[in-house]
Amino acid sequence: MAKIIHSMIRVLDLDESLDFYDKAFGLKPSHQLDFDDFALVYLRNEESDTEIELTLNKGETTPYTHGSGYGHVAMCVDDLDGEYARFKELGYEPTDIVAFAPDDNLLARFFFVSDPDGYEIEVLQRHGHYQ
Repeated sequence: MAKIIHSMIRVLDLDESLDFYDKAFGLKPSHQLDFDDFALVYLRNEESDTEIELTLNKGETTPYTHGSGYGHVAMCVDDLDGEYARFKELGYEPTDIVAFAPDDNLLARFFFVSDPDGYEIEVLQRHGHYQ
């Protein structure tokens, strides 16, 4: 058996990213490692022990490209409409809420938001498969 423990993303401004992930999702540092050339900060909240690893390559000034391989990270929430309004108040510019309901069977309600480095995050209403 294997357990998913983290997903890593590279960031340019660690403080800006820490602020975003804290305000948006309540993710706080659980572990930090600081080296000469790079720093790693692992974020989590009480909902899950799966973490997002922020990697800061010191001295990097050029924004990272996401290529065609990166898709998104997904988070589920209890109150999608409330979170959507809160994100708008924080100035995060979420996309419109989408209801995905083929054959009138609601599978998911969600919106997307981008973090300070342009990584897309899907925010889903806790429902069905998305718990």
